[in-house]
Amino acid sequence: MITVYTDTHLLRAAKTELHGGLLVPPHECPERAAYVLSRVREVGLGEVIGPRSFGLDPVLRVHDADFLEFLSTAARDWAEAGNRGEAIPDCWPARRMVQRRPTSVTGKLGYYAMAGETSITPGTWEAARAAADVALTAADQLLRGARSAFGLCRPPGHHAARDLYGGYCFLNNAAIAAQYLRDQGAARVAVLDVDFHHGNGTQDIFYDRGDVLFVSLHGDPAEAFPYFSGYADETGQGVGEGFNLNLPLPRATGFDGWRAALVTGLAAIRSFGADALVVSLGVDTFANDPISFFRLQSDDFSSYGALIAGCAVPTLFVLEGGYAVAEVGVNVVNVLTGFEQA
Repeated sequence: MITVYTDTHLLRAAKTELHGGLLVPPHECPERAAYVLSRVREVGLGEVIGPRSFGLDPVLRVHDADFLEFLSTAARDWAEAGNRGEAIPDCWPARRMVQRRPTSVTGKLGYYAMAGETSITPGTWEAARAAADVALTAADQLLRGARSAFGLCRPPGHHAARDLYGGYCFLNNAAIAAQYLRDQGAARVAVLDVDFHHGNGTQDIFYDRGDVLFVSLHGDPAEAFPYFSGYADETGQGVGEGFNLNLPLPRATGFDGWRAALVTGLAAIRSFGADALVVSLGVDTFANDPISFFRLQSDDFSSYGALIAGCAVPTLFVLEGGYAVAEVGVNVVNVLTGFEQA
């Protein structure tokens, strides 16, 4: 399996995250990618290549142009406004307030942020652009006939909606890749999100579509971030009705319960008849993850990689979450080797 990776992710090096009422070092840190890359090389998963540049056209297929303009200038505008720390929103257009894009950078942060934990820093835009190119380059491997490919993306993407960032995500790498596969001839694409947190951004992008099936296994949003997305009765709208499958699971779910939900999701993907599968690969379902509450063990990741292989379609893995940093490489690569060896 080819892995696509770039050191450009290091430009995203935030110092602060709002967590537990404090500004703390971010859970989503550069070391995550380093551990994954090291493990890819240690086990000999396959060749590691750099991404090529695809420009903004594939990104604009899923994201709003004004949103991209904001992301590209936010760090600069924040500093030029005289702010000394990292850019974090402090006001949102809540219920019954006007949904209008402000002119000030502080107002724009609140307008475009889905959550307040994620700061925008110098280098964030460049790293996010590079992550999208990583996902697109990996998707191109499928178009060239590969059975599978791995986009070692950082920052992650599945919380980024058409015009929202947050949850450590700025551009939705998995959605960009899925749309690219569609545009290059795949009639139907499925996105399987196995991250602990619901992929609200991917759901938002494809919610009214019947050509892209979205399946997500995640912590019950009544208790877990992002709280306001991911309930089982969110099934799509318009022509997309029935093409959005959420499988929320309760606190302390172990592998038996999680595996049963995965089997349900994979059955839906096979019934859909996907020509390609994009897996939003978050490993924060791990028992030791600091911001999640499932109970999977490292060997379980190998087991479910093999289950995903049973779909027997070209499969792109895109890195999302996983914040037990020391174990993130083992857990991610266990999924990939489980898939490869099935």
